[in-house]
Amino acid sequence: MSQKHTYTISIYTENSVGVLNRITGVFQRRHINIESVNVSKSEIKSVSRITLLVRITEDQMKKIIGQLEKQVDVIKAYYHTDDKTIYQESCLFKLSTDLLIDNDEIQRIINDSKSRVININKDFFVLEKSGKKEEVEELYHILDKYGIKQFVRSGRIAITRDEMRVSEMLKED
Repeated sequence: MSQKHTYTISIYTENSVGVLNRITGVFQRRHINIESVNVSKSEIKSVSRITLLVRITEDQMKKIIGQLEKQVDVIKAYYHTDDKTIYQESCLFKLSTDLLIDNDEIQRIINDSKSRVININKDFFVLEKSGKKEEVEELYHILDKYGIKQFVRSGRIAITRDEMRVSEMLKED
């Protein structure tokens, strides 16, 4: 049996109602868990880019790309391994302001983790961190013992290391 790998999938789509549901349905029918989802504008006017993170075999990946490209609103789909992409996640932590004032350790954690305070008031402050999934998770575990009031993390965002002239590729198809 083939070995599972982590793949970043970039799907260029028309921005229409239900397209995300149809795309996730491809994975649901195959009982494949999507680890993260991010949807944004792409470099092409009026085209959205859906970035998914999955852990599957390459054979499964190739079949899924074929299924994705059969979807009506999907223009083109690509997959890449981690070594072929530059990727990040972002997260926000809400913590008690008292920690910032009364605890020198929190200041050291903020500096060491290369995170930054983006909002502060008398009750809480918000810390922002961007980085690899492991860096985000490490900071979560460190801050957890201080009492995280709220936490949210984005899905993976990624671009390829190699040049991808997507606009020209789309014109060729």
